[in-house]
Amino acid sequence: MTTPSEQLDAALDALDAAFAPPPEAPFAVGGCTYCYTDSDLEALAGPTHLVPDGLVWSVSVEATDHWADFAALYHRMTPRIVRLLTTGQLHSGYGMIASRLLAAGWRNWAAAEQQALEHVWDAWWRSTLHEYLGNERATDVLETVAVSTGSLSPWLAVWGGTRTEAADHHFDDALDHWLAPPGLADLRLGFRDELHAGPELLDWLLSLEEGRIGAAQLFEIERLAYS
Repeated sequence: MTTPSEQLDAALDALDAAFAPPPEAPFAVGGCTYCYTDSDLEALAGPTHLVPDGLVWSVSVEATDHWADFAALYHRMTPRIVRLLTTGQLHSGYGMIASRLLAAGWRNWAAAEQQALEHVWDAWWRSTLHEYLGNERATDVLETVAVSTGSLSPWLAVWGGTRTEAADHHFDDALDHWLAPPGLADLRLGFRDELHAGPELLDWLLSLEEGRIGAAQLFEIERLAYS
């Protein structure tokens, strides 16, 4: 039986395969020459596995108007961006990357590409809930997968049913994060606040079994839910 980490590795390899370009497929990159050199643009037009990690990160969070064809470039670089993100090599921009994927229209990509990305999100989420390393917050991962897919429900269902020590540590951290100012009731996720998460999170928290949440935090959650 494979571990969640091994399942993530396999899903990332499948993502690479789903996005593999046809042999000798040409690709031209136009972009802001104030922010990017000619050599940067040449690298982005070449084999994606040769693009330096730093340039991949820059593309992952760059404003869409910096590129002549943002959607095509982001589509092309998605496997590299997602691999760096899910393997802990990008430590910021979670909500931004989810928003950029929406801007790139990933839900209109080929079915095989969409399914491969969804499988990565599922494997990444489950892997996160089985590891607690202190350098990746479950709330960041949740923001990425929920904003990009447009729903919290399936990810919360997995969390609710995962009772590993790591998942419980992540849950405790998440409660502290969600209940800190400005508060949970109007919590919105995504760089452009695409997902209004507060009401759904409150309903989920109130549905958890007794004892999962401490008395003081539960009192605050109930106050927010019923006020």
